[in-house]
Amino acid sequence: MNAFFRLRGRVTLAVALVAAATTLCALPAAQAGTVPSIGKSTLIAAIVPNYPPFEYKDPATDKLMGFDVDLGEALAAKLGVTLQWQETGFEQMMSALTTHRVDIILSGMTDLPARRSAVDFLDYITTGPQFYTLKTRAGEFPDMAALCGKTVGSSRRTSFPSDTANWSNANCVKAGKKPINVVGTDGSSDARMQLRQARLDAAVQGGETLPYQNSVEQNAYAPIGKPFLSQYTGIGIAKSNAAITAGLTAALNQLIADGTYQKLLAKWSLQDHAVQKAVLNADN
Repeated sequence: MNAFFRLRGRVTLAVALVAAATTLCALPAAQAGTVPSIGKSTLIAAIVPNYPPFEYKDPATDKLMGFDVDLGEALAAKLGVTLQWQETGFEQMMSALTTHRVDIILSGMTDLPARRSAVDFLDYITTGPQFYTLKTRAGEFPDMAALCGKTVGSSRRTSFPSDTANWSNANCVKAGKKPINVVGTDGSSDARMQLRQARLDAAVQGGETLPYQNSVEQNAYAPIGKPFLSQYTGIGIAKSNAAITAGLTAALNQLIADGTYQKLLAKWSLQDHAVQKAVLNADN
C-alpha cells in the first residue's frame, strides 16, 4: 500500500507541475496580448522619402530615415515580419496599393474621406495645414487675414491647395476681401524654394513638420496663426486586406501601450501630435 500511495503522490505532483508550467507559459502571452497574423512573412510598404521628419534620406548615406520609417520597423517587429520599403511616386501609391503591388502606404498620407472608397486608413498621428512665411517677412502677416490677396503655395500632391482655397472663400471672399492666389507646387520643398525666391508670399505644409524645417534651416520660417484644419495621417491599407488591417491595428495599440510609440514621437519632436489609440478612418 505504501508503494501505491507513493506512486499516486508522484503522479499527482507531476500533473500539478505540468499544469503550473502551462499556466506560467501562458501568462506572458496573455499579459502582452496577441497580434493577429497578417498571413505573410514580408510586408511591402510604399514610401515617398521627401517629407521630413516623416520620411527622407540621409544625405550622407542615402539611408531612409524619419518617424514613419521608425514606426514601420517597430510595427513589423510586433507582427514578426520583414518590412520591405518600396519607393514610388505619390501619384502611384494608391493604385499600387489597390492592385496589391504593395501592402500598405506608410508615407505621411492624410486620411481624407475622398480617399476611402478603396482604401482604409489606420490613423496614427494628428496633423493640420499651417500657413507660414519667411521669418524676415513675419511682420507683414500679423494674422491669417493678412493673407487675403496674397500668393500662397503648397504641394499639389496634397489636399492643401484646395484646403487653402476653401479657407480663402470662407475668410477672405465672404469678408469682401481679395481671395488668396493659390499656387500648386511640386512638393513642399519646391514651395519653400519659391518662398525664398519671392515668387510666393506664404506657403502651407503640415504644422507638425514646420519645427523640423526650422531646426535644419536656422529658424528661417515663421508660422502664421494656427493650423486651420484638424486632420489625421494614416497608414493606407486596401479594403480587401482585412488581415493586415487587424494585425496593424493590434500592433499599433501595443506600441502605444508599451511606450514605444511615445518614444518615437519624442525622437522626432512630434509629441504634440500623438493619438491615444489606433483608429480606422477617424472623422476629421
